[in-house]
Amino acid sequence: MSKKSVICVEDVVKTFAGPAGAVTILKNISFEIGRGEFVGVVGPSGSGKSTAINMITGIDRPTSGNVYVLDEHLNKLNENQMAQWRGRNIGIIFQFFQLLPTLSVAENVQLPMHFCKIGNRRMRKERALHCLELVGMVDHAHKLPGMLSGGQQQRVAIARALVNDPPLIVGDEPTGNLDSRTSADVFELFNAIVEQGKTMVMVTHDRDLAAQLPRVIEVLDGKLVRPHADFMAQPSRPTQSLNLNTSEVQYVLDKSMA
Repeated sequence: MSKKSVICVEDVVKTFAGPAGAVTILKNISFEIGRGEFVGVVGPSGSGKSTAINMITGIDRPTSGNVYVLDEHLNKLNENQMAQWRGRNIGIIFQFFQLLPTLSVAENVQLPMHFCKIGNRRMRKERALHCLELVGMVDHAHKLPGMLSGGQQQRVAIARALVNDPPLIVGDEPTGNLDSRTSADVFELFNAIVEQGKTMVMVTHDRDLAAQLPRVIEVLDGKLVRPHADFMAQPSRPTQSLNLNTSEVQYVLDKSMA
């Protein structure tokens, strides 16, 4: 693992039990992502890219191989340790926002601090308002999520991902439900985040968006294929994002609170 690497995936194999027997989703994949990189992850449905991203966030564990993120050997953490570590070190931005409808915008942004037991009530509120100001949503802090547009909700989700000041941001199709203009605005926010020294990994099906990234990792049939330049030359193919479902998100939140 390079000293400059934030993420190091080494010879990872992931096998799941299926009705007809074991199914290997990842086939001995290896890659590194350096500090301050903005990397896209693409691939067709069933390619294994979702599972590859799950390795980085610790939501899935490798059958064999090793995963290091921010100098932590994720294989060695138990579930409670993983949830606490994830909450402090990774900000996750979901495609469907995952904002709690009965909490205000500011309260939603404060949730990661509550789960990781960071700060007191005053500090949490101040930090949440600061992050909302960064994404242009501080004037909406008192509103419920249902009062906001999709683009506004995604900005709130970005503020929530930033609130614990994690060095790594992972986006699960963060522009997948947005129109092209709003997607461009959100993409500008991501670039600003990376310019501040954070590392960002983003799953996307938008090839035009991926074309703007300095690096793209493409997963096909459980293996990594083609460098960025070759990816650009290929015709569009349908892709599928990480798509964490609500139960998986709630599992992570529950573990963080343990």
